[in-house]
Amino acid sequence: MEVAPPAAPVSDAAESDPPVKPGDIVWGIWGHRDEGILASETLRGHVLPDGMDPLAGAFVRVGAIALSAVLAADLGPGSTVAIFGQGVIGLLATRFAVLNGAAVIAVDGIENRRAHALQWGAGHALSPSPELAGDIRRITSGAGVDVAIELSGNYRALHEATRTVGADGTVIAAGFYQGEATGVRFGEEFHHNRVQLLASQIGSVPNRLRSRWTVPRLQQTVVDHLAKGLVDAPSLVTHTFPLADAAKAYELLDTDPQSALQVVLEFS
Repeated sequence: MEVAPPAAPVSDAAESDPPVKPGDIVWGIWGHRDEGILASETLRGHVLPDGMDPLAGAFVRVGAIALSAVLAADLGPGSTVAIFGQGVIGLLATRFAVLNGAAVIAVDGIENRRAHALQWGAGHALSPSPELAGDIRRITSGAGVDVAIELSGNYRALHEATRTVGADGTVIAAGFYQGEATGVRFGEEFHHNRVQLLASQIGSVPNRLRSRWTVPRLQQTVVDHLAKGLVDAPSLVTHTFPLADAAKAYELLDTDPQSALQVVLEFS
């Protein structure tokens, strides 16, 4: 009997994609400008499927951040997860977690975001409070969640995440944290429950998946879900501003987070 050779690691998916052609609609990162010049090879694998709403392409990069966190959480049917932060990336993580079969408890201080989380399949949507960990224990019949994903970038939320998981639970730190970790205490639930803390971000997938998953595969998976309507990201857009009014857009995000979720700058 002939034995097949070991499978080679999955290569960069973009290498096998056809070249970009004039008229193709692509997604990518090239700064806030109305035109730019890039080598076509840098956009190979970034072409949106025919008929896909171009607005959805603006969510591929942030969607990959959310999906990477969900992959790191290793969710499946019957698993429970608390997702801290229900901004755009948190909501995308909630949706991917639901699609993976997990029961989601969403946490955010803004009512409108909690409402979106419920619409996207979360079973519960809670506001941060001193009783949060106890509330989640009661929802999970005392067990705590299997995994918590922290996407707000707030150190206090990261600490609360360690309080919501059960013994030997896992916390995925996927927010962008800055400065000193004020508010995080490792001498309490983190220590006594043997909580595992894992970092997650867009640059790569979890170690155990790297022989099968590349960043292009991560991004293409997001595109596929957007194109099939499994993740209705454009519905998160609450405001659109012309580029000339960018200052107003940022002011709105800063002063009225209840009404502003995803703000888009439109280029003429």
